Amino acid sequence: MTAPNKPLLELRDVRTYFYGDEGEARAVDGVSYTIGPGQTLGVVGESGCGKSVTALSIMRLVPSPPGKTVAGQILFEGRDLLALEEREMRAIRGNDIAMIFQEPATALNPVYTVGNQIVEAVRLHQGLDREQARARAIEMLKLVGIPSPEERVDEYPHQLSGGMRQRVMIALAMSCDPKLLIADEPTTALDVTVQAQILELISALQKRTGMSVLLITHDLGVVAETADHVCVMYAGKVVETAPVERLFARPAHPYTIGLLRSLPELARPGEKLPTIEGVVPNATRFPSGCRFRTRCSLARDLCAEREPPLEPVGGDEGDGHAAACHFLEEAIEL
Repeated sequence: MTAPNKPLLELRDVRTYFYGDEGEARAVDGVSYTIGPGQTLGVVGESGCGKSVTALSIMRLVPSPPGKTVAGQILFEGRDLLALEEREMRAIRGNDIAMIFQEPATALNPVYTVGNQIVEAVRLHQGLDREQARARAIEMLKLVGIPSPEERVDEYPHQLSGGMRQRVMIALAMSCDPKLLIADEPTTALDVTVQAQILELISALQKRTGMSVLLITHDLGVVAETADHVCVMYAGKVVETAPVERLFARPAHPYTIGLLRSLPELARPGEKLPTIEGVVPNATRFPSGCRFRTRCSLARDLCAEREPPLEPVGGDEGDGHAAACHFLEEAIEL
């Protein structure tokens, strides 16, 4: 049991690399963050910033080869997940830590009914017999708002809509009452109405069970509505972290500022929507120093010479707001 003032999950300088013909791809390159009991941490950034690979590293699901977590610690309730035997990790995966994947169509097994997939998870981790596990599956399908759960339990994934498949994924993830739910882009490819329903469902389940949530997304609007704390990632690193209200009120890193300015709802009437020029650099060819410098209006020689450390914004460590930029004071004034 985690003490209220101690983090449920703590990542310390986690590095996950991939090895291929192009060389070493540093997809996750020194990531550190914490999630407290009952908290929601939103991890944001463009595609290719390392958000999903960090989540897979937590679950120890990085495909090997070509990937490997080469350094760091992932502490869950004080235990380093990277040091556990695979059988010990299997007992945690799906039971204490559950994950909702981006694409339910590929995450769910097409040759088994949705009910059977929940039944197997419950029997494995909870020790229920088949009849009890089936009842639990129907209960979970009902809990996530699937109509006629007694019938849907015997249907296959292809018989369900995208929104329903995502609800099945949530039911599967929640079936063993996890302490931590990792939601990796849980609303991708869903229409706006269904997106809102899925996010409301996760929030309601969190309030009901007291679980912590790691929400991975590129949508800052989603983060504003659901997260307690935000971690902004760029090119395999954390570039800014802050309580959600603080981040939106006073973003400090040029990348975060660019992301916020590109939100349509924050644009001024009649003005062209600002964009961040360029793309996230290839993980095998990161630029020297600050990895954002090739897209940053504040970039100078120092940015190429030295990587900026993650430092408290305004010199105050008390509110948990930190950013990695050599010119924070100028960035805040952008």
